[in-house]
Amino acid sequence: MADTVSAIIAEDERNMHSDLQARLRRLWPELRIVAAAGDCLQVLSLSTTWQPEVLFLDTEMPPLGGLEVARRLSANCHVVFLSDRDHHAVDAFRLGATDYVLRPFDDERLASTLQRLRQRLGTPTSSVEAMVRGLLPAIRPKDYITWIKASRGNDIELIRVSDIQYFQSGMKYTSVHTCLREALIRRPVKELVTQLDPDRFWQIHRSTIVNVEAIDRISRDHSEMRVRLRTTGTCLAVSDAYRHLFRQM
Repeated sequence: MADTVSAIIAEDERNMHSDLQARLRRLWPELRIVAAAGDCLQVLSLSTTWQPEVLFLDTEMPPLGGLEVARRLSANCHVVFLSDRDHHAVDAFRLGATDYVLRPFDDERLASTLQRLRQRLGTPTSSVEAMVRGLLPAIRPKDYITWIKASRGNDIELIRVSDIQYFQSGMKYTSVHTCLREALIRRPVKELVTQLDPDRFWQIHRSTIVNVEAIDRISRDHSEMRVRLRTTGTCLAVSDAYRHLFRQM
């Protein structure tokens, strides 16, 4: 394998692009980012010009979608899909994707992806079907929690997860909010986010997870974004790292 590897980042969310590029430079200094694309047509054009060995590709890239781009380019480069949710993962691996990385990015997950890329770049291309069989266990559906045990004074109560509007962490506890009441649990947000159904519960801030079905409206005011919840009217801040979740809404 050559000392340097060329790559294109196809990500139309500027903050996500900057975050990914900074992490890649830190984790794999030999990786050379030769171009950035903001839509599918740019990806196809830049890939023809630069012929990159690796393509980091947003699954929701307009106007064709990342899967269509991968169908056209996966024979020419190794594709790593970037997404908010895992519902395209099976199709992505059927197209021979090297990996499928969920936002927000973290170094440990990206390091695993880059190791997989190094292995594929350093060996002859193997059977796509064999690769799919090896990668699918990581994305098979899991059992998400349906009940939460929470404290209210001296009592312990069971709260149905589907009734919860949002979770918000504090110094020692995480508060659990329904339409009718608030309770406390010791489980931190970073643990909860791995146990809740990601199609229903979105982390919108490092301290907040919201039930998407509880959102009434989204407000944008220059540099700030907030979601307003129906029934209670509660407003919750959305940090920059999670704004991409709402770009299709």
